[in-house]
Amino acid sequence: MKFTRKAVANWKGGKNGKGNLSTDSGVLNGTAYSFKMRFENEKGTNPEELIGAAHAGCFTMKLSILLEEAGFTPINLETKAGVTFENGMISLIHLDLTAEVPEISDEQFQQLATKAKETCPVSMSLKSEITLFAVLAAKPVM
Repeated sequence: MKFTRKAVANWKGGKNGKGNLSTDSGVLNGTAYSFKMRFENEKGTNPEELIGAAHAGCFTMKLSILLEEAGFTPINLETKAGVTFENGMISLIHLDLTAEVPEISDEQFQQLATKAKETCPVSMSLKSEITLFAVLAAKPVM
């Protein structure tokens, strides 16, 4: 399977300028971003937040596929992504997963979560260090 997704960034001005982001799907449609939104926590989006959302979504979807292939049906998978920006680069992305998956051992769960972290397309496209803390919320039934 091969496809191309498209996004557009438009920026006006220098460091104190402002821009907007749009996607072909329309989910982002002229969404504002700026230096203050990125570095001073002004309300709005920024590239790191968008990378975090993309990574959390991709990892979680990959894990759901791996769980299903292994014969498990997750009740709920929730991933938070913390994206660390330092020295002009994204140095770390930490994935924090909480999952409810009946009838899986913690060992099986950890193996599949690690495999999802290593093989989701977003993980494979980033040079940053990627860490994972995965918690199986429901006690496994054996």
